[in-house]
Amino acid sequence: MQERHFLSVLLPVPVDRPYTYGSDRPLEPGSVVRVPLGPREVVGCVWPDDADSLPSAKVKDIIQIYDIPPLTPSLVEFIGWVADYTFSPRGMVLRMVLRAPGALEPETPLAGVRWAGDVPERMTAARQKVLDVAQGGLAWSKSGLATAAGVSAGVVNGLAKQNVLETVTIPPQPIVGQPDPNRPPLDLTDAQRAAAEDLTDQIATGGYQTVLLDGVTGSGKTEVYFEAVAETIRQGRQALVLLPEIALTGAFLERFAKRFGALPGEWHSDVGAKKRERIWRGVAHGNVPVVVGARSALFLPFRNLGLIIVDEEHDGAYKQEDGVHYHARDMAVVRGHLGRFPVLLSSATPTVESWVNAERGRYRHLVLPARFSGAEPPVLSAIDMREDPPERGRWLSPKLHAMVRETLAAGEQALLFLNRRGYAPLTLCRTCGHRMACPHCSSWLVEHRFRGVLACHHCGHEIRRPEACPECDNKDTMVACGPGVERLQEDILAEYPDARTLVLSSDMPGGVQRLRAEIAAIAEGQVDIIIGTQLVAKGHNFPGLTLVGVVDADLGLAQGDPRAAERTYQLLTQVTGRAGRKGQPSRGVLQSYAPDHPVIQALMSGDRDRFYQQECDNRRRGGLPPFGRLAAIIVSAAERINAEQYARAMAQAAPAGDQVRLLGPAEAPLALIRGRHRFRLLVQAQSSGVMHDWLHRWLTAAPRPRGSVRVTVDVDPQSFL
Repeated sequence: MQERHFLSVLLPVPVDRPYTYGSDRPLEPGSVVRVPLGPREVVGCVWPDDADSLPSAKVKDIIQIYDIPPLTPSLVEFIGWVADYTFSPRGMVLRMVLRAPGALEPETPLAGVRWAGDVPERMTAARQKVLDVAQGGLAWSKSGLATAAGVSAGVVNGLAKQNVLETVTIPPQPIVGQPDPNRPPLDLTDAQRAAAEDLTDQIATGGYQTVLLDGVTGSGKTEVYFEAVAETIRQGRQALVLLPEIALTGAFLERFAKRFGALPGEWHSDVGAKKRERIWRGVAHGNVPVVVGARSALFLPFRNLGLIIVDEEHDGAYKQEDGVHYHARDMAVVRGHLGRFPVLLSSATPTVESWVNAERGRYRHLVLPARFSGAEPPVLSAIDMREDPPERGRWLSPKLHAMVRETLAAGEQALLFLNRRGYAPLTLCRTCGHRMACPHCSSWLVEHRFRGVLACHHCGHEIRRPEACPECDNKDTMVACGPGVERLQEDILAEYPDARTLVLSSDMPGGVQRLRAEIAAIAEGQVDIIIGTQLVAKGHNFPGLTLVGVVDADLGLAQGDPRAAERTYQLLTQVTGRAGRKGQPSRGVLQSYAPDHPVIQALMSGDRDRFYQQECDNRRRGGLPPFGRLAAIIVSAAERINAEQYARAMAQAAPAGDQVRLLGPAEAPLALIRGRHRFRLLVQAQSSGVMHDWLHRWLTAAPRPRGSVRVTVDVDPQSFL
C-alpha cells in the first residue's frame, strides 16, 4: 500500500495557522498546491510547520501540485515575519504572494502555421503573397501571416486545408527581453562613479547591507543604482526596483531601456491581468531578471533575488493603509536581511528614520552633494502673504505673478504647486451656511468642476453639484470656498490667456496613460504653465522648468501629525527641486503666511542637516520614532456607541507596563469613514520588542469584538487621522 504523507498547508485566508492535508509523496516547504476547503478548492502553500496529529480518515488529500518552483525558504520566512510584525494572519500575507492564481497553470502555446514546402494546386496572386512571406520557414500565427501578406484570413485557411501550410506550435514569446548589463552607461561624475563602485563591490562581495543613497535633486541617483542593477544581473541574480507612483514608470522605463537595451518587467495595478500572470510566472522561474513595480511587487516569488532598490524612500505611498498594514521600505530591509542581499534606499530627502540609521552606522551612507550637470540648485525665496497678499478672490501674490510673466517671456516653463485636488475643498450656501458634507465620512465634499461633481476623497461618494441649497432650497447660493488646482487654473487662464496650461493631478479623467502622456508633453516643452498637486514632486525631469511657485507653503503644517514638519520639508524640497535641472538659472518661491516657521526657514537656509538635527531633538524629547515606537489601534463599528464601548473595554483590558504608554481611546479626527464610526488608541513604547510583547499580551486578553465591531492594528502608523 502506498505510503501517505501528512503535510501542513497554509491557505490565503484570514487564519494564522496551516491546515493538515494528505499527499502520496513528501513535498518541499514552499510548494504551491490546490486543496479542498469546505465545498470549494483553494490554492495554498506547503508550510514548514509540523502537521497536526489527526485520524487519517479525517485528513483530505491535496488535489494538485503545481509545476512551479517552490517559494524560497527566505520568502516563507519573510511571510511569517511580516505577519508577526504587523499582527496579521499569516494567510493574509500569503495572499499577497499568491495574488495571480492564473500564473500557476502553464501558459497555453499558440497554434501557428509554417510553409510545408509544397505549392497549391491552383496558384493565385493572393496565395503567392502568402508563400512569399512564409518561405523563410518561420512559424506564423494565421492572423499574423495574413496581415504580413496583405490578404484575408480565408486565403491562409485555404492553404492550411490543402496542407501547403502545416500546423505547428509556437512557444510563448518571453514576457521581457534580457537586459545587457555590459552596455556602456552614461558618463558619470566622480561622485557618481565612486558611489556606483561602492555598490557594485558590495553586490560582488555578497551578503546583506542596507545603503542610503542620499543625493540632492538632479544628482543622478538613478544612474548610480542602475550600475548596482547591472552588477546584480552579472551575478546571475534578480533585482527589484520599487517606485512610489505608477505614473513615474513611463519615463523610468525609457531610461532603463536606454541603459540596458531591454525593458524590465512591470508590476502595478495598471498592468493587465494576463501580463501580470506572465510576470509572476517568469519571476518564479527566474526568467525575469528585473522588475519595476509598486509596493506590492515586494511580495513577488523571486527565484533568486539579489537586490532591492526603494526609490524615493521617503514617499508615503510605500505604506499600505488597508488589509495588512505594512511599510514597503521597512519590509524591503527585512526581506534583504532574510535573503542575505543588499537593499538600497534612494532619496534627496530621506526620512528621519533612515537619516538616523545612517548617522548611527546601521546603514551605509553614500552622498551625492551636487547636481549631475553641475547646475546650481534653484534660488529659494519666501513671499510673506501678510505683506504682499493676492487680489481678492485670487491666489497668487503680485510678486509671484511678476516672476511668472518673466519666465514666460524668456520662453521657459513655470510650475505652480498646490497640494489640493479638485476645484475647491468646500462648497457652502451663502444664505444659510449649509456645508456640503459626505454622508458616509467626516469630511467635506470636494468640488471637481471639470466633472461637475462634488466628491469625497475618502470613500468615493459623488453627487452632482446642486443648483439649489439642499437645506434652504435657495437657488444659485452655493459657493466654492478655497482653491484647488482646478480653480487655480481658472485664475491662471484669466491672467495668461495665451499660455498653454495643464493641470497635473491624479484624479483627472484618463488614468495612468493620460498622466504619462501629459508628463511627456511637459518634458518636451509643449506646456508653458504646469499646475499640479504632489504628483509633480515625484522625481520628474522637466528640462524647460525654471520657476516653481508654491501657492500655499503652509498647507501641510496645520496638522496634529508628528511628521508634519518632515513631510512638508520633503515635499517642498522635492517640488522646488524640479526647477533648473538642465543647468539654467532657476527659482523656487514659497507663498507663506508664516515665513518664520522653522520648516520655511530651513528651506531658505539650505541647511538640511540642521533641520534633521532639530527634528531629531524634538522627537527624542517626545519618545517618537525613531527614538521610540508607536502602534495605532483603530476600533470601528456601524454604530458609534458600539465602537466607543469596545474601545473603552480594550483600554480597560490593557496589561500593566512601565515601559509602555497607552493613550486613548479618543474619537478619530476622521470619526466616520465609509459609514463606520472610528475610535483610536495609541501605544507608545521604548523599543519594538517591548511594544510587540505588550501588544501580543493585550490583544490576547482583550474581549473578542462582536457584531459590526472591527479592530485594526497599525504598527508604525504613518497616518493619524
